[in-house]
Amino acid sequence: MKLEPIVISLLDTDLYKFNMDQVIFHTHTNLSGEYFFKCRNEGIIFTKEMFEEINAQIDHLCSLRFQADELQYLRSIRFIKDDYVEFLKLWHPLREYVTTSLSDEGVLSVVVKGPLFSAMQFEIYLLEIINEVYFRMAYDYEELRQSAWEKLNAKINAFNDGTYTFKFAEFGARRRLSREWEDIVIKRFCTETKNCVGTSNVYFAKKYNVTPIGTYAHEFVQMYQGIDSIPLAYTNHCAMKDWYREYDGDNGTALTDTITTDLFLLDFNRSFVNNYSGVRHDSGDPFVWGEKIIKHYESFGVDPRTKQLLFSDSLNFDKAQKIYDYFKDRVKVAFGIGTFVANDTKVEPLNIVIKLQYVNGRPVAKLSDVHGKEMSQDEEYTKYLRSSVEFRLERAKCGN
Repeated sequence: MKLEPIVISLLDTDLYKFNMDQVIFHTHTNLSGEYFFKCRNEGIIFTKEMFEEINAQIDHLCSLRFQADELQYLRSIRFIKDDYVEFLKLWHPLREYVTTSLSDEGVLSVVVKGPLFSAMQFEIYLLEIINEVYFRMAYDYEELRQSAWEKLNAKINAFNDGTYTFKFAEFGARRRLSREWEDIVIKRFCTETKNCVGTSNVYFAKKYNVTPIGTYAHEFVQMYQGIDSIPLAYTNHCAMKDWYREYDGDNGTALTDTITTDLFLLDFNRSFVNNYSGVRHDSGDPFVWGEKIIKHYESFGVDPRTKQLLFSDSLNFDKAQKIYDYFKDRVKVAFGIGTFVANDTKVEPLNIVIKLQYVNGRPVAKLSDVHGKEMSQDEEYTKYLRSSVEFRLERAKCGN
């Protein structure tokens, strides 16, 4: 089975890839990175035919270049700088950075290794490829599409009849059913409801003239673990400082849980509280987290109603509505919803990730606020990182 090209534009990725890459381009071009693919579902088998198609799609991806109109669109985003766009004129994905293999048991391995500013760009493209190849070749795609269409109709009706009252951004690129289906979803939500405020996908933001949305991901904080001069328990502080320096208070939503929210709050000082527009939730109980963040704002005399809480952890619309109803009068509430929007069919979606695991040859890890979302190639390093975090938290309790 030969598929049409899945990625047809280098804009077909999440905005935060460009945001993070711009910081790296300006401050950390000496870093190298290694990313590893993982499928968190049990019992998923990739066939030889799927593997061959994935490799053919990666070959096609690496033939793409940014087009003039795409570069001009990036320039139109207020915080993307001209020198970075000039760099993207020259940049393109290099096939030699991606290694794939398939075990006899059907376990897919994908590793990306190269300069961090280049290696990091592969994540979304590769996930889009792997997910679409799997669902087109493992199932009757038209049956999946029909079930997704019926569910989409129900969601749109629920917004229009007042069952759902919150606003959200579409964050579905990485686990979408297909590029075609993400296109349909974004178009329909943006034209048939008043509740979709934009998308993380830059290609579709350009196509439909909606707001591209995104700041930074866990990998941005993780990369500082690979810099020798930075103590592990202070990587959040250094990441936020570089981000603020790059964007001068613009593009300011901070991710809290890379090395636990409790440690993040030690570094989220008065300056950051005042100059970041809000924070993003991606693990742990959203209600407990939200109360903790509100309390933190209040401790600095900041009215939480002037700040935004962005929720993005495995959301469906029912869960988002409950969160919205709970917090709506106390803080600005926003949502980024991905798989439930872009791959909600009659079958279980894949929970696939490609995560940064090494920087300059050193292991890095995400601790998160729940153990199930940790990912590391080196368990001993993860234990050491956690002990560093716990030591700093204990010292803070003692007033040191």
